[in-house]
Amino acid sequence: QVQLVESGGGLVQAGGSLRLSCAASGNIFTIYAMGWYRQAPGKQRESVATIESDGYIRSPDSVKGRFTISRDNAKNTVSLQMSSLKPEDTAVYYCYARIRPLWTGYDRDFWGQGTQVTVSS
Repeated sequence: QVQLVESGGGLVQAGGSLRLSCAASGNIFTIYAMGWYRQAPGKQRESVATIESDGYIRSPDSVKGRFTISRDNAKNTVSLQMSSLKPEDTAVYYCYARIRPLWTGYDRDFWGQGTQVTVSS
């Protein structure tokens, strides 16, 4: 069994900062990509930032320069530092990881339970 456990999130005023963290645990053989997605009410889930095991980062223009993703491969953790937050950043944020569990021989996607981020204007 593999679990992703998130921490962080909450309520912040526009222009403020928040930090999200996520730790992967369980029967893990290899972690490939890790990252964060978000889903606002009535909208589809969208990628916020992903980081490969070699450090390669993908993120949309909407968060570049404001959000920073980082990863600790030794600890199986990924973090998202969010600054200059805007009301449109309000959403449930989900931790994501592409993992090959032990004894399976194949990769699959895993998701955290989600954490609410609310940015007030």
